[in-house]
Amino acid sequence: MSELNEFRQETAAWLAENCPEGARGPGQFATGSTKITLEPDVALWLERMAERGWTAPTWPTEYGGGGLNDEQAKILADEMGKIRARPPLMGMGLSMIGPTLLEYGTDEQKARHLPKITRGELQWCQGYSEPNAGSDLAALRTRADDKGDHFVINGQKIWTSGGAFADWMFALVRTDFDAPKHDGISFVLLTMDQPGVTVKPIRLLSGNSPFCETFLDNAIAQKEDLVGELNKGWTVGKRLLQHERSGIGGLRGGRRASPSAALLQVAKKYIGMEEGRLADRDARDAITRFDMNSTAFGLTAKRANEENQSGTPGAATSMFKLYGAALQQDGAELKRMLMGTRGLGWDDNFGEAELEATREWLSSKATTIYGGTNEVQANIIAKRVLGLPD
Repeated sequence: MSELNEFRQETAAWLAENCPEGARGPGQFATGSTKITLEPDVALWLERMAERGWTAPTWPTEYGGGGLNDEQAKILADEMGKIRARPPLMGMGLSMIGPTLLEYGTDEQKARHLPKITRGELQWCQGYSEPNAGSDLAALRTRADDKGDHFVINGQKIWTSGGAFADWMFALVRTDFDAPKHDGISFVLLTMDQPGVTVKPIRLLSGNSPFCETFLDNAIAQKEDLVGELNKGWTVGKRLLQHERSGIGGLRGGRRASPSAALLQVAKKYIGMEEGRLADRDARDAITRFDMNSTAFGLTAKRANEENQSGTPGAATSMFKLYGAALQQDGAELKRMLMGTRGLGWDDNFGEAELEATREWLSSKATTIYGGTNEVQANIIAKRVLGLPD
């Protein structure tokens, strides 16, 4: 038996024995927030996986990771998918700031922050966009004045996802106002529970409020929490965005439940069957096309992961973010369409699944905006992937 086959069998056996029933299928997952009470099975699942380092399976064991290689991590994700186990931990700590610190952080920063991330003890939020610096992120105006052992930060950030539940923020701030736009920017970490930070949730069209606006009034970031060099934060910030787009574009993970299978169940309920197949020909065609597109996208992402020898994301992540966002929108739109008028629920006359379909459909409109708009991704692809002239 090969080592990988042995690892697969051991992993499957351990997961079957240790994954609580309440952590399988759709439902709550941990984000690291100390302000959100976890369901008992979710908390137990997080604890057990963190003990093995499997909340961050490829991170070094010295920082609370599992020390697995890429092949082992894919097996772990695949076996979790087979039993419908939810991720034990999700959030920006694992998917964005953690990988960035592994590459750009000091030894002290890694030792201080990464183990807490893997144990789900902290939730992070992103301080990038500003009212006048969204797609043109480098136009940011939030300033950080150097006070020797710390920075004093003043400005406003917007669309800070999860800001109301976050313990820390990673932020791009301007530390040199005389430098060219893409220079003079630094990447800092700061706590959210200090007097100089005010968070206000933004109520969205979908009815949820995951986004916030954050006001920084003489907020403090310690000099030891400067990541990378002073005034060179644009390089660090871009790398973090590549990690973010890898997640949005579906470049992580193993076996996943087929979105088309879920859509088929919706169609059976709301359209019905006729002679062993869906009664509506157009619905059959739409689900089949979506299944083909999803499968092709998944296979392309798998190939890209296998061909990526460096193990770090590059400009090509923009291709997956661009198409992955559109695919998410297509899936939400198709689900709503299959439900007919029941997919536009807004009050007590609709079931929870129908209300969720409406929220999902409305929320999907943002997928082509957050993490960099489609237009930004197209520019990156043209310049950095295809090498086209300006």
